[in-house]
Amino acid sequence: MQLSDFDFPFDPSLIAAEPIIPRDRARLLTLNRNTQQLTHRHVADLPNLLRPGDLLVVNDTRVLAARVPGIKRPTGKPVEVLFVRDLGEERWEIMVKGTFRVGQVIGFDQHSRARIVKRDATGTEVIVESPEPITRLFETHGMMPLPPYIKRAPTEKDHHWYQTVFAKQGGAIAAPTAGLHFTEELFGRLNASRITVATITLHVGPGTFKPVTTERIEDHQMGAERFTISEEAAKAIQETKRAGGRVVAVGTTVVRTLETVALEKGEIVPMSGESRLFMTPGFQFKVVDALMTNFHLPRTTLLMLVSAFAGIEPIRRAYEEAVKERYRFYSYGDAMLIL
Repeated sequence: MQLSDFDFPFDPSLIAAEPIIPRDRARLLTLNRNTQQLTHRHVADLPNLLRPGDLLVVNDTRVLAARVPGIKRPTGKPVEVLFVRDLGEERWEIMVKGTFRVGQVIGFDQHSRARIVKRDATGTEVIVESPEPITRLFETHGMMPLPPYIKRAPTEKDHHWYQTVFAKQGGAIAAPTAGLHFTEELFGRLNASRITVATITLHVGPGTFKPVTTERIEDHQMGAERFTISEEAAKAIQETKRAGGRVVAVGTTVVRTLETVALEKGEIVPMSGESRLFMTPGFQFKVVDALMTNFHLPRTTLLMLVSAFAGIEPIRRAYEEAVKERYRFYSYGDAMLIL
């Protein structure tokens, strides 16, 4: 398939700069895959849109405030470092713009600095030298790593806004944005409707957002992202399937995690690993029965995944409807429910 198959006309004024409060008042465009019918609802309507016995699977990764200002030494030039992944023994994968060489030092405060030990086409790695854990540096100096299409600087409010209410396992550099719409009150109403919830973890990294630069999309290579499915979550998914309930993935990260394990093991089992799964139209889904997801950028692997799940033309029509009705787009925007 061609990259141009996943383009659509878009009005940049629809990009949401901040979330709707309360979160579950966000709009929800519902697409029925069987009838192709589109309906306009709100996230708060989920208990009426799902069935008793359905299982929502959410991603409990926690976004690190890992965007840290620093200075190049000895020049004193300001830089901004995004800490992407902990490689162990104080070594981190980072993203930083500019000209850097191996041995270059980036200072953060009087006591903390990072020394570049790798800088090539495959990425940049540093050794962190600090008397305190790097998480302390994130707490004192870090900003939330908002996506570049949000054209404002992060604020203190983003520490709350850009985190799901169920975030637990620290390690992501971006939020699983479909999960941002949930509130404790909504979870209470879902529970009262006998719709249960299971949590998995996938630490969202650059792989999710790596641009597709090949015109033939099959030539694109996904980056690896770490995931974990607990014994409790695997059991809940297995029991839901046996009982005839639907597994409803909250976000594309959940879809990738579940389908990665099913592809590798034949079923959902407890495991940890890395996902490089790239889902395009024609992919055979083995686990996920329904999907709640935000609206995605054109020409991205996220839009390709959603198109694989619902079909290219149905998604194209849904996006046209969302643009026409002025839904709010991307991380802080509204959502779709594909049933």
